[in-house]
Amino acid sequence: MRVLRIAILTVALLSTSCSSDSLKHLGSLAKGPSKPAEVPAPRLVMFIGVDISGSFMNGRYFDDSIDFLARYIHAHLNGEGEMEVPHSLFVGSIGGATKDEAKTLYPIEAFQNRSIEQIEQRLHEIFPKGRVNTYTDFNAFFTQVGDMIDQKQLLLKPISIVLLTDGDPDMGGAAASTDKSEKFRKLSVSPLEGLSRNITVRVLYTDAVTAKNWLDDMPRRRVKVWTQDAVVMAEWKDPKTFLPDTPFEQQTRFFSWVRNNVDFQPRLRRVD
Repeated sequence: MRVLRIAILTVALLSTSCSSDSLKHLGSLAKGPSKPAEVPAPRLVMFIGVDISGSFMNGRYFDDSIDFLARYIHAHLNGEGEMEVPHSLFVGSIGGATKDEAKTLYPIEAFQNRSIEQIEQRLHEIFPKGRVNTYTDFNAFFTQVGDMIDQKQLLLKPISIVLLTDGDPDMGGAAASTDKSEKFRKLSVSPLEGLSRNITVRVLYTDAVTAKNWLDDMPRRRVKVWTQDAVVMAEWKDPKTFLPDTPFEQQTRFFSWVRNNVDFQPRLRRVD
């Protein structure tokens, strides 16, 4: 008799469990298929400036910088290697034929949905070798970047300003005749101050002495600065970093190298 009672109780419990599971299943069907997790909208704003002065364009690293830039842009636009996809991207030249000359900033659409080779071809069209400008006017570039941020209502977004340059300012006038340290004291990122709490200027393809001038002498309050020497930048294409005969989306060493040497987040340092 006791065994019979246990059997009846077991059947009742199983029946209750099945009914509960069935109700849950019916409830989930009524609600419809679960929605996939929403991907956060991109926030990063990128400005890329290419130095087309004679000292850089006719120098050793200009071609290398364009080759790297094509891969850098492609990786960011497609989120390769977990690199951050930008909300906005603008690419233009640093300097001009005259002091304070404004330059065209090409928007993100000029590079989207293109292969690395197509982006590289576009960059050569924008920055044709031989079309050299007289001045390397970083201040004019910073002013134009600030204006674009304001016009496009990109305020308060994280901003990365990437400069491919030897880093030596030549803004004409009195600045051209002053000593080297004083030239960097005349650099002004004031048009950028206050636009965002997270803004970084990355000076790539410079040399160690010039990099130190950028870090130590350029006045700033809220703008962070990161530099990378040309001899280090040229290592991106080392076969141990950029693996030969390997699809770009599988270049994990290259993506890691970019994160550590280009997209590195420096600490904030005020220079008065």
